[in-house]
This record gives sequence, C-alpha cells and structure tokens, in this order.
Amino acid sequence: MSRAAHPAGPRYADVLPGAGVSGPPADLNALVAKVWPTSAVRGEDGALRLGGVSVAALAAEHGTPAYLIDERDWRTRARAWLAAFGDFEAGEPPVHYAAKAFLSKAIARWAAEEGLGLDVCSGGELAIALAADFPAGRLTFHGNNKSVEELERALDAGVGRIVLDSFAEIDRLAELAASRGVRPRVMVRITVGVEAHTHEFIATAHEDQKFGFSLSGGSAADAVRQVLKHESLELVGIHSHIGSQIFDTAGFEVAAHRAVGLLAAIRDEYGIRLPELDLGGGLGIAYTSEDDPADAFDIVAGLKAIVGRECFGYGLQVPRLTVEPGRAISGTPGVTIYRVGTVKPLDGLRTYVSVDGGMSDNIRTALYDAAYTCVVASRVSDAPPMLARVVGKHCESGDIVVRDAWLPSDVVPGDLLAVAATGAYCRSMASNYNHALRPPVVAVLEGTSRTLVRRETEADLLALDLG
Repeated sequence: MSRAAHPAGPRYADVLPGAGVSGPPADLNALVAKVWPTSAVRGEDGALRLGGVSVAALAAEHGTPAYLIDERDWRTRARAWLAAFGDFEAGEPPVHYAAKAFLSKAIARWAAEEGLGLDVCSGGELAIALAADFPAGRLTFHGNNKSVEELERALDAGVGRIVLDSFAEIDRLAELAASRGVRPRVMVRITVGVEAHTHEFIATAHEDQKFGFSLSGGSAADAVRQVLKHESLELVGIHSHIGSQIFDTAGFEVAAHRAVGLLAAIRDEYGIRLPELDLGGGLGIAYTSEDDPADAFDIVAGLKAIVGRECFGYGLQVPRLTVEPGRAISGTPGVTIYRVGTVKPLDGLRTYVSVDGGMSDNIRTALYDAAYTCVVASRVSDAPPMLARVVGKHCESGDIVVRDAWLPSDVVPGDLLAVAATGAYCRSMASNYNHALRPPVVAVLEGTSRTLVRRETEADLLALDLG
C-alpha cells in the first residue's frame, strides 16, 4: 500500500491547525489569522475549538455536516471595514454587506447592529432583510432582471437605493414610482471593461456579460440620459463591479479612471454632480497558506487614493465612496465540519476520504475548482501526513470537497474533519442534490452555540412534494 507522504516528513500535529497543499507554513500563527477564525485553537483533548466550544461537542449537539460561524470574528471584520473608512454621515454607511455571500435573519441583525448597509439581489434576500427589521434605508437592491413584484416591494419598503441594470428596468421603475408618488434613489450599473480576479486583472474586452451598461459602447451614457428624463427617479450615482477574490487594489486603477470619467462627463453635459460612486465587492480572503489578501485598511486606503487622484485630474469633488464586501466579512469566520465515513487508499495515487456531505453543501470546488484548507478536527495525530482527496457522498465523480489535503495517514471512519473559510457562498449555494438535507448554520460565541438556521429534515422535502 503506497501513500504519498509530505516530503519533509513532519508529524501531522506539526502542521495543525491547517496547511496548504505545499505543506506546513513557516508561521502557524499567521495561518490561523488568515485561514481560520481568530478563536480557532486546539483544546487539551486535541479537538479543534471555535468560539470556546469543542467541535466534537458541536458535532454531538448539532450533527454533521454543519456550518459553524464565529460570531465575534464576523462582527470584528465588519467593524474593521467601517473603521477603515473613518467618519461618515449618519445613516449612510460606506460599507454594504453583500448578502449573496450568506444571509439569514441573524446575519442581517448582526449587520444592522454593526452599522453596515446591506446589498440584496433578489426578492428572497429582500424578504429576509425585512423580516429581520433591517433598516430599509440602508438597503441597496441589485439584480439584472428584477421583477415588477420585487420592484414594488422595494418601493413600498423604502429601500435606500435601487441599482438599475437595463433600459426596460429604468422605465419600469419610473412608472411604478410615479404611480406610488415616491422618488427612489437610484444608481446606474456600468460595465467598465475590467475583469479582476485574485491579483490579476485585464482591462479590455470584458463587457460581454449580462450585468450593467457598457461604457465603451455608449449605453452607460444613454442610461444616465434616460434616468434623468424621469422626474420620479433620483439619480445619485453609478455602480461598478469588476470581479471576485480580488487581493489588492490594482484592478481598480483602470475601473476608477473610467468610472470617474463618466461622472465628469455627466457634470459637463448636465451640470450636475452625482454624489456617490459604488465600486462593488469581490474582495478576497485566504483559503490556503498560499493566499495573501490585503486587509480592509489597506484596501480602503488604496481605493480612496485611486479615486481621489482621478477626481483631482477631472476637477471633480470626490464622491461618497461605497464598497460591498461579502466574502471578506463572512468567509473566514465560517467553518464546515464533517464526519468521515470511508477511507479508500489508491495505490500509488492518493487516499480518498469520504465525508457525510459534499457538493450539496459546498459546490465551489466542483464549480470553480476552489482550493480549501482541511484538518482532522476531533484529535491530534503523530502519524505522517498523506496526500488525500476529501470527497462527498453524492453520485458524481466531481463531488469533491477538498481536492488536495494533507491529512494524517491514520485517519479513520468517525473522525471529524473541519474545512476552513466556508462562511461565504457554501450555504448560499447549497442544494438538495440527491435529496440531501442542507446542514444547519450554528453560531459560536464565548463558549456557547446557537442555531441560526436549522437542519433540513425529510419532512421539509416531503412537504414540497405534492405527489
């Protein structure tokens, strides 16, 4: 039986709490801060602890698989983004949490309590926000195909901003607003021809997408012109979004230049100054030891410098700057725990470790080839590491949770595995594939846990099936 061991041959315990595919990092403390929630430690019994609670105890109480969220870490990251901006006008937060990363009523309340705005992009997300009594004036409503019903609900609730994404939507919203005697604040989403991912960006030929109005094609200017014709709409700014998993501000250089250029053109043509510029989200986090994203303070300082420089060049007053971090707030505080069911060594290749979840609770590996950090969470081991592939229980060969993970060679059925940085997009994109039951979402704080979203049951599945 051949198992690939780490070339340096350390004990598995030496690489805890987590390591990337390339092996143990030089600074474990830095890795904990980057990949795991700040409360992640090993207890005296060897079990991983989050928020002062052993994952073994959490698994016993809440079952597996389960999504865990370190509430203090979530709130701390939200505060950091606001603090990075400094002073701002009351009721007009410069940071809007992107709900698509993960939203529940509790998360909406955390965002409200920490003073964030909230970016929603569907009627369902809007419903959750309103059910949680989130202040409607701090909501921004996105979407490339908002229905009449969704727009009506947004208007009736008094949503703070509606981001317009098509000519049809401009007219549709104007008519609805006029019929209600209201004048919503709106933004025009533009496509600036920049695509940024991680630390790379491309500044041309990326306008072939369903979102926004093209700058280079002239439709962005036409959209502004059409909005200004409607007295029932108040145009307050423009919106731009350039990508995802962005680690620094390099990709925003060209985007800001083009966006501010449009603001200057609007001033020159109409004699008005739009007061807001929303540069969107997509700000990244570390999933493995090889990832090195900038922190909130560096990102915000960089964005302010870029926009300030561009505005100076055009002789514009700097607009109110807004960003929409989602993953950058909720990603790292989240951890998913699984229980190992089978261990299958393949001679000369790797060992397949199957867990009780899979692509139904984390589709990102299959969809994006995403990389994750994974550890045995219920104990420590002196066994040498082996190269493993953590897979799910679904009837798909692509059902992979962690493509390459260094796990102890003595991993056995019953062990608990913890996958780091799963607080964004995992629960949001979860499905009932193979009629799997979606896991619960459990918050941990100061030695206690509470369920935010309960585990689905077979009764939930059958209730929707009318036979």
